[in-house]
Amino acid sequence: MAESDTHRMQMTDALIYPLTEWFRGRDDVYVSGNMFLYYEEGSPRAVVAPDVFVVFGVPNKARRVYKLWEEGQPPAVVFELTSKSTRRDDLVDKRFLYEELGVREYFLFDPLHEYLHPPLQGFRLDNHYYAPIATEQLDDGRWRMVSQELNLALHTQGQNLRLFDAQANRYLLMPAEEVAARRAAEAEIARLRELLAQRDNG
Repeated sequence: MAESDTHRMQMTDALIYPLTEWFRGRDDVYVSGNMFLYYEEGSPRAVVAPDVFVVFGVPNKARRVYKLWEEGQPPAVVFELTSKSTRRDDLVDKRFLYEELGVREYFLFDPLHEYLHPPLQGFRLDNHYYAPIATEQLDDGRWRMVSQELNLALHTQGQNLRLFDAQANRYLLMPAEEVAARRAAEAEIARLRELLAQRDNG
């Protein structure tokens, strides 16, 4: 479960929703989070619940749980939003588990900037073992790294971890931003129609 409202909103609005939209055109990519992932058949205690995960090469359909032996593919990318109660599990136990399962990229983010320094950290599989991903601090104090699997950059932005499309030079929109952008576009269309009507009537 999410540690706080900040963790919950980060999980759903800043990561799961934008990633779902990013891969909307693909039926072989599954995006989910806060779901039980069982990784050993016949062992119900062999389970983990990643905050956010992305799997390539499986059907994009609703699931109640994710059973690794049925799906045949581990997540390619996992995000964990670390907190006071989960930081040891995230930094040690889950890190080794995801490494063993073959999760190609593992990212940790501390939304409250209390437990991780820097607040964004990542690991990438290299010969079956995790190697740290380079983290860059920008001039304005934000932290940045790149996900090769997602083809996106990760930027810290206050208490949010934002997904950045470098080719389009834009952030993937969160739900509230998408609504605001749609309303702005509709208002601009209405303004242009009014101008055309005034010109035609003039």
